[in-house]
Amino acid sequence: MTFRLGRHLAIRLPRRIVAVELMRREQEWLPELASRLPLPVPLPLRLGLSSTVFPWPWSVVKWIDGETADLSAFRDGEAEVFAGFLRALHVEAPSAFPSNAVRGVPLAERAASFGARVKRLASTSDAMRPQALEIWNLALDAPQGAQRTCMYGDLHARNVIGCDGAIAGLIDWGDTCAGDRATDLAAVWMLFDSPTARRRVIAAYGEVADGTWQRAKGWAVLMSAVLVESGRLDHARHLRMGRDTQRRVIDGP
Repeated sequence: MTFRLGRHLAIRLPRRIVAVELMRREQEWLPELASRLPLPVPLPLRLGLSSTVFPWPWSVVKWIDGETADLSAFRDGEAEVFAGFLRALHVEAPSAFPSNAVRGVPLAERAASFGARVKRLASTSDAMRPQALEIWNLALDAPQGAQRTCMYGDLHARNVIGCDGAIAGLIDWGDTCAGDRATDLAAVWMLFDSPTARRRVIAAYGEVADGTWQRAKGWAVLMSAVLVESGRLDHARHLRMGRDTQRRVIDGP
């Protein structure tokens, strides 16, 4: 949960016990990451301790003005800004940097859950288009990246803040982890509706190992399925995000 505190600050608290570790991860690693990132992040300024009033750790952080990217489209010129952010983030991870069981892992480790999700969606709708499943299969066959890089881990439109067509910052860093950067690169199709902008991000990010962008498309297909399924249950914004992501991956580049 995040509550505004005056004009420039916010209080960030975990809502559930499972989020406590995510809060600790933000507190430990976000100051180090923020020092080299070219976009604003909710840097923890004060750390709250557990007490009889609130049983878990919490933070006072910088507030970032704007609205989430699913409500605020970016100008094409933000493509280079976003690519620069990703380049700054995606460096070799320190040995102590946390791992994540479901993000940054080889796509093959997500194949069973993805297949089950596709079957559930197929029983109620045509939510997953055949072209998207072809892209997924190509991603499974792509060479696997070897470098363990620092990643955001949950880089979708509701965690990116926009203001007047520009990227204002990125929030909710609890899933930051080390692994395959293709997980983060999937955001190219989750954030930019313009094919021109997507091509510009890819070009500005620079040369990567063979298979990285193909894996990124696979991650985008996976995330589109997650969003469509959760959206069909109770979240219209997730449903729209999932459908938009799938359409963009199919449309290219």
